[in-house]
Order: sequence, then structure tokens, then C-alpha cells
Amino acid sequence: MDIESLREYCLKKKAAKETFPFGDSTLVFKVKGKVFLLASLDASPLRFNVKADPEIIDDLREQYEDVLPGYHMNKRHWNTIVVTGRMSEKVLKQMIDDSYRLVVKSLSQKDQKGLT
Repeated sequence: MDIESLREYCLKKKAAKETFPFGDSTLVFKVKGKVFLLASLDASPLRFNVKADPEIIDDLREQYEDVLPGYHMNKRHWNTIVVTGRMSEKVLKQMIDDSYRLVVKSLSQKDQKGLT
């Protein structure tokens, strides 16, 4: 997965918006104004932060060496994913899907309509 395929995948999500609230080097994807993914445009290899279920966040970090506590994020809810090729694209997309789902779940019922 590269930055373009990551971007395309995120933008396919319902109501997903691409923003740069932290400057030109950090790409942020939001749904209804809430962040579900942040990606560094300067990092090599590609790195991105996604939200994860606190009940399994430690398991993900133990299972995959490229899953780290969220850089500059709440470590109980966010992971940083380093895209080195050791994790399949399917696993990476599942982590993005989970993050999107968790953020949608946190929205008001009114804002959730049409997203699930």
C-alpha cells in the first residue's frame, strides 16, 4: 500500500473528507468532522494512525511488529501502522475499516444515519 492507494481507499468511505488541519505534511481523513485516519506525507516507509478497539489494541501490537502505540495520540485508542510490506493489504484495510467504524459508532445517531 502506498499513499495514493491509502488515499483512494479512505475517500471511498461514506462521508469521508480529506483535510490538512496540521499543515501540508499530515493528511487527515474525517467522517462528519471526526478523525479516523492520519498519514504522514514525509515518512518513509508510509506511516498512518488509526483508531482501534481498546479491548484488542494490545493484541494487535503483539501480533504485528509494525503496529505501534499511536504517535502523538491517545495510546489506549490509537495505533501507528508502519507499512513495510510485512502486513497484507487486506489486514491494513481491515484496520482502516475498523477505525472508520469506531468513529462512526461514536457519532450521534443523527450523524450515523446513512453511514452504517
